Amino acid sequence: MHTHQQRVAEMAEAFCAKFGAGPVGHVLGLLHDLGKYNPDFQAYLQACWAAQQQGKRPPVKSAPHAVYGAALAAQGTLPALALPLMGHHAGLGERARVFSHLRTFLSSPEYQSVLQQAQQACPALALPSVAPPSVTDPEMWLRMVFSALVDADYLDTEQHFDPGRSALRGSTVTVQDLWHALEADQGRLLEQAERDGGSVNRVRAEVYAACLDAARERPGIYRLAVPTGGGKTRSGLAFALKHAVEHDLERVVVAVPYTSITTQTAHAYRQIFQDLPPDAVLEHHSALDVNALEADVLNRAYLAAENWDAPLVVTTTVQLFESLFANRPGRCRKLHRLARSVIVLDEVQTLPTHLLQPTLDALNALVRDYGASIVLCTATQPALELSGRVNGFALGSVRDIVPPETAREHFRRLRRVTYHTRSEPTTLAALAQELRQHPQVLVILNTRRDALALLEALDDPEALHLSTLLCGAHRRDVLARVRAQLHEKCTVRLIATQVVEAGVDLDFPVVYRAFGPLDRIVQAAGRCNREGHLPQGGNVHIVQLEEGRMPRGDYQTATELAQMFLLRPELDLHDPEVFQDYFRRVYGSINPDRYKVNEARQDADYPLTQERYRVINEDTRHVVVPYGDAPAALLARLRQRGYITRQDWRELSAYTVALRSYEISKYQAEGLLTSVLPDTELWEWTGLYCSQRGLRQAGRATEDFVV
Repeated sequence: MHTHQQRVAEMAEAFCAKFGAGPVGHVLGLLHDLGKYNPDFQAYLQACWAAQQQGKRPPVKSAPHAVYGAALAAQGTLPALALPLMGHHAGLGERARVFSHLRTFLSSPEYQSVLQQAQQACPALALPSVAPPSVTDPEMWLRMVFSALVDADYLDTEQHFDPGRSALRGSTVTVQDLWHALEADQGRLLEQAERDGGSVNRVRAEVYAACLDAARERPGIYRLAVPTGGGKTRSGLAFALKHAVEHDLERVVVAVPYTSITTQTAHAYRQIFQDLPPDAVLEHHSALDVNALEADVLNRAYLAAENWDAPLVVTTTVQLFESLFANRPGRCRKLHRLARSVIVLDEVQTLPTHLLQPTLDALNALVRDYGASIVLCTATQPALELSGRVNGFALGSVRDIVPPETAREHFRRLRRVTYHTRSEPTTLAALAQELRQHPQVLVILNTRRDALALLEALDDPEALHLSTLLCGAHRRDVLARVRAQLHEKCTVRLIATQVVEAGVDLDFPVVYRAFGPLDRIVQAAGRCNREGHLPQGGNVHIVQLEEGRMPRGDYQTATELAQMFLLRPELDLHDPEVFQDYFRRVYGSINPDRYKVNEARQDADYPLTQERYRVINEDTRHVVVPYGDAPAALLARLRQRGYITRQDWRELSAYTVALRSYEISKYQAEGLLTSVLPDTELWEWTGLYCSQRGLRQAGRATEDFVV
């Protein structure tokens, strides 16, 4: 036991040293299992061993052990360390409740007895004396040292009990390897671009060069404003890798808003690094295509996803930020890996406005206290550094990778579309008739219900549909079919929600977009004439539907502001400055901390903070749909076993659709849903699942989900 404590102390110290808290990590490692010197806990371990030898289940009830180290820490020079010690198995608790419990426990004879036994066995266990941290955000600091302790504890325990699994951990690839591979690949690409010529390739080369120049500057917050087609994905990665090499940073984390873009981005990176070992890129999100990876690669990916021990991580915005505000050990375990990293926020304008203040506070803390660099990537840059003038929140100093004047010139040179704004509403029937005149057209509407209504009005069995009514595997297949039909010049009419408008590499000659937030409209335009092959450019029609519905809240507020902008005759949506003014107005009209996350953080109430920080607010449940043969086989396997593992969740996630809790109750009563296993939140859809519309209930419209 003493050996385990010492190893965890050394590992946690190394993790915490990256942000100047090495001694704290060492103390946490020494104290975390102090309570295991309790004779009751030793008896529990003996009972577990006996049960294992006899092939029986271990005892359910254990003797609490975390409270002993927490109690000793509470008496030291930094009492707050009691929180990560108390929660290294159960999760970070509420400060007031934890210390109330400890005050009673400290006077108990049981504590004094166990402390004496522990100090006899391990003389290094003394009253902790460590200096308070000099940080801007103490609440976040406790999360980071908690993360380091949890990861060290898990890793050492795994090394002891499962050395084979432990041997699979860690990547053989470094950020230096990634940078050299990208540099070589870029050289080949530039040679080809010089032969091909063209304004697009020249802009891409200029953006790439600007990224390399800016990468030498000190760590901090950077903005990369690049028009659609300007090579943002590759150039942003180049900045991140070279910046990491220049400043001895350890990893690059790329966060994108939708799983479809996550998959697309990870695929693009794997193409670049195809000559490196497959663990060069860690793809961590719920819709990971497990069938696309070999078994050994998949096993390594599962392990790396637990603590982000990889040089390049591609994940979702939800995964990144909900982990930053979580309290559970499994979610927090990876957080210390963000210290001394480059975090690329792709399509940064999609950051949830109702959580903007705590989100920006966390980003500022990562830069100021943990040596991270942040890169804000998008064609429609939000005014995050200006927002403080309106609502009292803002990022710190933001540096432009591409100078503003150069960026405006790039947007001018890469104009690919003409916008047509219609001030008069149109009906679904009239819009459907108009769509029939276009052999290749994309329509993006505000809600799933509107998308289904337009499909009905269009009455085209060959039309395609994309929304979250389709499971992830189904959406991937639809996107592949759309790309193939576009490439082959076939007829393809796609009716979608905004799951396709940010970053998805589709290239239609004509796009229709329902009135919505201004940035969403421009992102939709990025799916029109994307490669710039149309001599006369593409056409983007901005329309109002008479029967159209509008999601409430911040989305509706932003749409109303967008309408004011769109009706200005002088509006130029190719000017990036337009969006600074637009976002400043948006942020001035919303509550950037609607659910009072920062209030819970100030009280150090970690469970309440996790509860309040929800990127997706709907109370939803996972419903497995019958898309192909795989879901039935997976469900049969876990029903036979009688329980669900983490790997089951991962494999099933590609075949699930989200429904609200009240819909679950309603559809279950109507015989359209069955529970997969008792006492789980997983359901099987037994109603209709259409190859065109996805999940549907005969005779009823679906809910007004935005996506």
